[in-house]
Amino acid sequence: MKTPPWLATAAAAVIGTLLPACDALNLQELKLGVSTSSEVRARMGNPSAEFLNDDGTVTWEYNRQPNGIECPMLSFDANGVLVRIEQALSAENLARVRPGMSQDEVRRLLGKPGKVEVFDNLQEEIWDWRVAGTMATEEAHFHVHFNLGDRLVKTTSRRIQTYN
Repeated sequence: MKTPPWLATAAAAVIGTLLPACDALNLQELKLGVSTSSEVRARMGNPSAEFLNDDGTVTWEYNRQPNGIECPMLSFDANGVLVRIEQALSAENLARVRPGMSQDEVRRLLGKPGKVEVFDNLQEEIWDWRVAGTMATEEAHFHVHFNLGDRLVKTTSRRIQTYN
């Protein structure tokens, strides 16, 4: 029996709504200096990306784009013990994006974007993250504009859609 398309869409919407709630519960249960990478993997699944850091730690990205507004980054020491939990899509991190940064630097700071579009006429590649709005009736997006030639940040922008 073939699944109706509306059912798949509804299931995706429900899962997209529940994932952040699961993350919040799972993150509350984790303890810095105590929880291990095995425990995190058992609670949250496999990370969407792993980054080796200069200080010897490893950071796991749990990206919830394109529908989620959070991207938890969890860092572990050489023994696999949790030492840091950060929200990549925080206002502080968004403000750290500056002209001249590379795509790798932005990717490492904010996580994988929810959408990437290329505008040949503008000589731009634009990365889009859905982020928290100031009100529940807002859908906010943060954009990083890269120059197609050197692949460095040109500027950033925001788009806010209000729903009544």
